[in-house]
Amino acid sequence: MAPNKSASRGLSGERDAVEVSRTSNGSFKSPNAKPTDYSSHGVTDNDIFLLPGSDFQLLGILTAFAAMVRLFRIYQPSSVVFDEVHFGGFASKYIKGRFFMDVHPPLAKLLLTLAGWLAGFDGEFDFKDIGKDYVEPGVPYVAMRMVPAIMGVMTVPMIFLTLKAVGCKTMTATMGAGLLIFENGLLTQSRLILLDSPLIVFTAFTALAWTCFTNQHEQGPSKAFDASWWFWLATTGLGLGATASVKWVGLFTIAWVGSLTLVHLWVLIGDTKTITPRLWAKHFLARVFCLIIIPITFYMALFAIHFVCLVNPGDGDGFMSSEFQATLNSKQMQDVPADVVLGSRVSIRHHNTHGGYLHSHNHMYPTGSKQQQITLYPHKDENNAWLLENQTQPEGADGPIMGLKAWDELAPIPIQDGTVLRLHHIVTSRRLHSHDVRPPVSEADWQNEISAYGYEGFEGDANDYFRVEIVKSMSDGAAAKIHLRTIETKFRLIHVMTGCAVFSHKVKLPDWGFDQQEVTCAKQGTLPNSIWYVEQNEHPQLGSDSEKVNYKNPGFLGKFWELQKVMWTTNAGLVESHAWDSRPPSWPILRRGINFWGKDNRQIYLLGNPVVWYSSTLAIAIYFVFKGLSVLRWQRGYKDYDNVNFKRFDYEIGTSVLGWAFHYFPFFLMQRQLFLHHYFPALYFAIMTLCQIYDFGANRIASLGLKERPGIGRSGIAALLAASIVAFTLYAPLAYGNPWTQDACNKVKLFDTWDFDCSTFHTDNKLSQYDVPSANAGNAAKTGAPSVPQYVEAGKQKASQDPNVTPKASSEEQMIHQEEKVEYRDQDGNLLDESQVSELQGKVSFSTKYETRTRIIDAGGNEVGDAAAGAEGFAPPHPDVDREPETAVKQPEDDARDYPATASPDDDIGKEKSVEKADEGKPRPASEPKDATQ
Repeated sequence: MAPNKSASRGLSGERDAVEVSRTSNGSFKSPNAKPTDYSSHGVTDNDIFLLPGSDFQLLGILTAFAAMVRLFRIYQPSSVVFDEVHFGGFASKYIKGRFFMDVHPPLAKLLLTLAGWLAGFDGEFDFKDIGKDYVEPGVPYVAMRMVPAIMGVMTVPMIFLTLKAVGCKTMTATMGAGLLIFENGLLTQSRLILLDSPLIVFTAFTALAWTCFTNQHEQGPSKAFDASWWFWLATTGLGLGATASVKWVGLFTIAWVGSLTLVHLWVLIGDTKTITPRLWAKHFLARVFCLIIIPITFYMALFAIHFVCLVNPGDGDGFMSSEFQATLNSKQMQDVPADVVLGSRVSIRHHNTHGGYLHSHNHMYPTGSKQQQITLYPHKDENNAWLLENQTQPEGADGPIMGLKAWDELAPIPIQDGTVLRLHHIVTSRRLHSHDVRPPVSEADWQNEISAYGYEGFEGDANDYFRVEIVKSMSDGAAAKIHLRTIETKFRLIHVMTGCAVFSHKVKLPDWGFDQQEVTCAKQGTLPNSIWYVEQNEHPQLGSDSEKVNYKNPGFLGKFWELQKVMWTTNAGLVESHAWDSRPPSWPILRRGINFWGKDNRQIYLLGNPVVWYSSTLAIAIYFVFKGLSVLRWQRGYKDYDNVNFKRFDYEIGTSVLGWAFHYFPFFLMQRQLFLHHYFPALYFAIMTLCQIYDFGANRIASLGLKERPGIGRSGIAALLAASIVAFTLYAPLAYGNPWTQDACNKVKLFDTWDFDCSTFHTDNKLSQYDVPSANAGNAAKTGAPSVPQYVEAGKQKASQDPNVTPKASSEEQMIHQEEKVEYRDQDGNLLDESQVSELQGKVSFSTKYETRTRIIDAGGNEVGDAAAGAEGFAPPHPDVDREPETAVKQPEDDARDYPATASPDDDIGKEKSVEKADEGKPRPASEPKDATQ
């Protein structure tokens, strides 16, 4: 009679260490027996579908408790937090169908949008600024936050089941779940409209599926290709596709699974008894289908949905090619005449830098020639229209024919390679012009100014001549290589007199140039930046019967591949410093967090649970020490790997450490902005490692003496969870945005690098100040006027109760006074008077910095308190973001508030000044995307 599987379980539901498993011929073997096929020595069947009912009951309790912790007061704060600026804004654009460009794939953003849409979100709220109120405009932000919150909850059963799948005891799996529940950083990320919680849950799902598949694989030929084997392999592929579809960090998960797959295939090659070449090929193809085809298909399907949703032009289409843009509504172009001839009215588009148009307008350069500006402009406009003229006007019966219509009655004359042209700007009647004058911004010797010069009826001069140089390698079709054709011909415009080429690059003009892109004439310009093509083409003689062309539809694959390249380039370009960024060496030791939000004397600051972080980092270090010693002992001839527990310890824990390494070390190669939350997937594997090491020590390694004393192991788990809960509770106000006090904050600030601002909070240890409503808050919400913060109201109440303090004006009479004041200071901070400033004019330049100071005044204009200085018991306010992320200026490492405005020898008076606002301590979005042309 065949033994019942359930008979191999103990009364507690744990698998017994001597559980037997069925071999390929139907007999049974002990896991301690040396295998004769590719099955692993010491492996047991850890099928999670066969767990006892008690485990599932415990799992349900843990999940319910995780939901309580994650969903507690999820409605607070009721304003935009950190990168909700971006990901909430993307939901608005999805609903409006407006194309946007983001460096992350669309899965999580689509889920957030779906939740908001089902809850009634109409896309009108723009999520523009951190601290912007959700309640008054009726944004269903709670429904949108529920998506990452639920996914954060689901990581708890994921880690429980994964630990059971690797053979851990139920108590160890409970420890892993508890550490996740009380991890402050994961809690903070999972309560907001962010992508990290979906990323982590799909990473955890992939780890669970792969662990279950590995367990099936290690049991040898008896399990190969059965239903459970196929199920877990295909599920792993779905997990890989989902993880990569949230963030490209999922590529690290793919690398982890891929490397272990190679190990599997290598082991299969070594089994010469049961694995034939044909059977090995079957294993190989099964993995190709499940681990490559399924993830790629899933990933591409998400982008297909992405393109279906975003059918209208938006602020991201400028990142894409003209062919891509032509697939969007209202940007689709009618067919235009193919041949460009003398007298054609054309718009000329730049091939590189997102394809802006050669543009001019009736505004002059403030320096240089002071002639009319030439810029690159990203939108269609009448100021993009140029008339292509010959060097001389056509001859008529009475001499040269003048005016814009001089070519209209003549037979079309194609423009050949080498034709010399004049480009007449139709709106302002000036011609494209260049000369040996430096451009206003790019003042390099190899660049000349490009301007528009002349007036109506002016014959022009030789500096108006430009030679067409067709770039044959980039032109499409034989005809396009011979003469100028719309869209198909790529060409350069070479200035005849100086030999420079009309050139544009990603340099923006200052305010006087309306922030449009600079155009110059470059003698050494790179080829892509000096390539142009004609987009619009019109001539009276090119009628309806003339040959027409249009942009080629790139199709789904073309759009998909182009978007991947733009995402990669944009992601790599996020290299500027950020007020809250950090580098990988600081992550495992939790050196610094991120200020997410600050308002109303509360703060949300991303900070991990120090007990969880430091213990998990210690576990990683323990494994590295173990691995180093084991390699040394192996080299010296010791037979440690003959011990089944030693071998399983190395392989099982090594697998988790490999997952940690793949999700951590690649960040050392990146120069882009990085933040603490980039460590979260690695943290998940580090917690797995901690639990597995503990399980081996307490339950599997007999020589330690703990296996026979299970009470000690359970006590250790209880102690670690208790310490985690205590630490979680201490730092919970920073995760939830709860009321806190300065004393409590300062007591738990272990390191100076933990730069959350304790002065944000009230000083009253009883937290009574948080219960005092703001008198003007309601009116401010309606009128937009600045409200008196709660700390002002509380301060007034305390003053009124003290007979020794002169009463201050009533709440209706107090207000925050806003004014502007300009001060000039030298490099030492000394105040300069007007005469000194006048003497410095023309000799030095001035860099500008802003400071925000708040004064409380009464109705008569008398100052009654200095909130910024903390006078009269007022706690200093925590500054909130007050600028659009698109225009925010990056801050230096030193706090700008500590330094006055100083004269800078590097800037010129009259040039665009560097504006730096004193907001180093403010919460800011993690990435600050610029306009498409920036």
